[in-house]
Amino acid sequence: MLYNPVTGHRVKEPRSYVSWVHTELGLEHFNMKQCLFGEHLLADYPVKAVAIVESEKSALIATHFMPDFVWLATGGIHGCFKADTVSVLKGRAVMLCPDLGAKNVWQEKAHLLSSICSKVVFSEILERCATDEQKGKGLDIADFLLMTETPTMTLQKMIKRCPSLQMLIDQFQLELVEQ
Repeated sequence: MLYNPVTGHRVKEPRSYVSWVHTELGLEHFNMKQCLFGEHLLADYPVKAVAIVESEKSALIATHFMPDFVWLATGGIHGCFKADTVSVLKGRAVMLCPDLGAKNVWQEKAHLLSSICSKVVFSEILERCATDEQKGKGLDIADFLLMTETPTMTLQKMIKRCPSLQMLIDQFQLELVEQ
């Protein structure tokens, strides 16, 4: 997948820059079985609640900001919502966090999970706090998380304005302390 380095969103124009190994290698009769992105983490965290988002990017970013969940991604609005794929969530508490504009599609998918998971919660926080413009753009949880400036982001802006600050940090082996 190709991502725009400025916006962090996938590049879809003039074409989709997604490729698959089996396609690139020209493997005939290849039977692809998709899984949830991050699924391998379920075994490492058997009691953590699971949060599911559409994009892989969102799962990675949300993990940084909210590590109390195992963040998984479906790979798109319709993604991996098939009985055999979601069976790995058996007995788990799951929170669905769709992109803006995907609420209705994901509410339909929630019924499939209800028969498998111990608990299914549908997060509507983005729908409640988003502006009409944000809804029109179909923003996701990662977009909102990245709108909040962290101490590391503030330091990087300061270094950009005054590059000699990085020399001081390196010279005195300074570390950022977040409170």
